[in-house]
Amino acid sequence: MSENRRQILEMLAAGKITADEAERLIAALEREPAPSAAATETVPAKPRPKYVRVLVEALNHHSPNGNPTKVNIRVPMQLLRAGVRLGALIPPQARERANQALREKGVNFDLNQIKPENLEALVEQLNDLSIDVDEDHAKVRIFCE
Repeated sequence: MSENRRQILEMLAAGKITADEAERLIAALEREPAPSAAATETVPAKPRPKYVRVLVEALNHHSPNGNPTKVNIRVPMQLLRAGVRLGALIPPQARERANQALREKGVNFDLNQIKPENLEALVEQLNDLSIDVDEDHAKVRIFCE
């Protein structure tokens, strides 16, 4: 544990700062580049993804000319973040009804677990996401850019 982080936690324990202030300070520490022994060797950080991209190309047997169906979806990460924040405004009764409907469809998922801090961790992991499905009749690619 770094000395700065330890000092922040000590200030929090002593009641000198609130938990929110401690969280912001720790987040600021994480954004600062850590000092290293080999300061001349810098590894460029991966840029944060701005979009989730879904590409689908499927053979359409019902098409008169036999052309493949193509789908190209680009979802901004900011839309995902805004959606999570807006999800907090959903009344508890409506959230529970949505959870029940998901369970009835076989999706064991709790909408109450989606929080902005969880989303940021997910977005960090999405940076490395790349899914390719290549079948006889369809190709699907999901990735971040």
